[in-house]
Amino acid sequence: MFIELEGVAKIYNQGQINEVVALRDIDLRIEAHTLNCLRGASGCGKSTLLSIIGCVIQPTSGRAAVAGLQPARMPDRFLTVHRRRCIGFIFQNFNILPALTVRENITLPLVPQGLNRRAMAERVDRLLQRFSISHRGNFPAGRISGGELQRVAIARALVNDPPLILADEPTAHLDSGLSREFMEYMAALKQAGKTIIITSHDPQVTEHPAVDRVIDMKDGRIDVS
Repeated sequence: MFIELEGVAKIYNQGQINEVVALRDIDLRIEAHTLNCLRGASGCGKSTLLSIIGCVIQPTSGRAAVAGLQPARMPDRFLTVHRRRCIGFIFQNFNILPALTVRENITLPLVPQGLNRRAMAERVDRLLQRFSISHRGNFPAGRISGGELQRVAIARALVNDPPLILADEPTAHLDSGLSREFMEYMAALKQAGKTIIITSHDPQVTEHPAVDRVIDMKDGRIDVS
């Protein structure tokens, strides 16, 4: 299994008056090279679960293993390297820096790798070409269209060639055409051997034929009803 969670719980502000139980007793296994969706209403815990899988936060209890490693047992400096090499993130609002160029935004995850400029430029050029945005490479990201921003976000997530892609409500602010385009990109990435997890309640995502599994969540649990 590529991802294994056993008895995972997450409690924010534990023991305080504002304690929130976000996840309860999560058991989940996800195979490599599959496209999976976490579906549920806002506040059901799906973004928290994605953050644990992405090694952004640690569970309060239980065991989580991602790509053969248990993040809770890793020092922070190794965890940072693991995230950088193994996981590509696509955010709901894309988190593109508007003052930087398209090329600079895609290059950012490569900077800590210590690659020389030529090697970085070659990687970025391949992705600009792959997503048909080479003509926008030197444009400020704040001046391009929504569809182009979407492609920049995907390219940035792929620039380190990670085996795992995580996307948190990526179609929430997209029209139906861009949502379909996004899912076609995800289908192609699955075919290329990536493992993908998307949080969404958008039928264009959850009902897409490339999706291998929809995991329903309710009140911090996996809903098996």
